[in-house]
Amino acid sequence: MRRRISALAVTAAVAGGVLFAALPAQAATAAAGRQSVAAGGGISVNIDELRQQSADLKAKADRLDREGEHEAADRARAQAHALDKRIQAYLDSEENMS
Repeated sequence: MRRRISALAVTAAVAGGVLFAALPAQAATAAAGRQSVAAGGGISVNIDELRQQSADLKAKADRLDREGEHEAADRARAQAHALDKRIQAYLDSEENMS
């Protein structure tokens, strides 16, 4: 039982890390393009760059599906979905600041 719980904890931590690793450090910097500033003004995010990353992941998933790598395609789609949710959260927080 103890080993199973630790294995589940490690799996959850790795899965969470993969989603956060999908966003490079540059995405949180002030760059050209549309930007969103989170509450408190401490974080600026390039929304256009995040949308491009999401589109790239979706294209990668389609390519992997055509190649027969369905599990890898599902992982790429999950990462794209997580990015889409994060983009929407940024946009919602920006609207709530006004």
